[in-house]
Amino acid sequence: MQQFTIHADGGARGNPGPAGAGAVVRDGMGSIVASVSAYLGIRTNNYAEYEAVIRALEQVHALAHGKLAETAVAIKMDSELVVKQMNGVYKIKHPDMRAQAARLKELMAPLGFISFSHVPRAQNADADALANEAMDNAA
Repeated sequence: MQQFTIHADGGARGNPGPAGAGAVVRDGMGSIVASVSAYLGIRTNNYAEYEAVIRALEQVHALAHGKLAETAVAIKMDSELVVKQMNGVYKIKHPDMRAQAARLKELMAPLGFISFSHVPRAQNADADALANEAMDNAA
């Protein structure tokens, strides 16, 4: 089974405000094999958190070379909200978040294994830097 780890982060300056998504995708050996840094326009921070994972999983789909059922993905985020929503601890009430969660679940469906875990912000620095870079470069 091929393995990937995603560190994802999203942010907005103001809520809503100019938003960015950032993510780093590592292979089973810990090497960075893809990254995401995208300006999202005026969005909420939670929308941006979801978008970071969505775009990173799109990268995993490309990297898996059609072997999605044999692919395991560990997603690490400092967004407790997204982690708890995707783990079924919190309900997803806001319509925008429901739409984001549906997009994410569609990407998750063909994967062999997927997990979400909360990490401290300090352990998510690479993804945070990419999200901030996207917001900085949009101005």
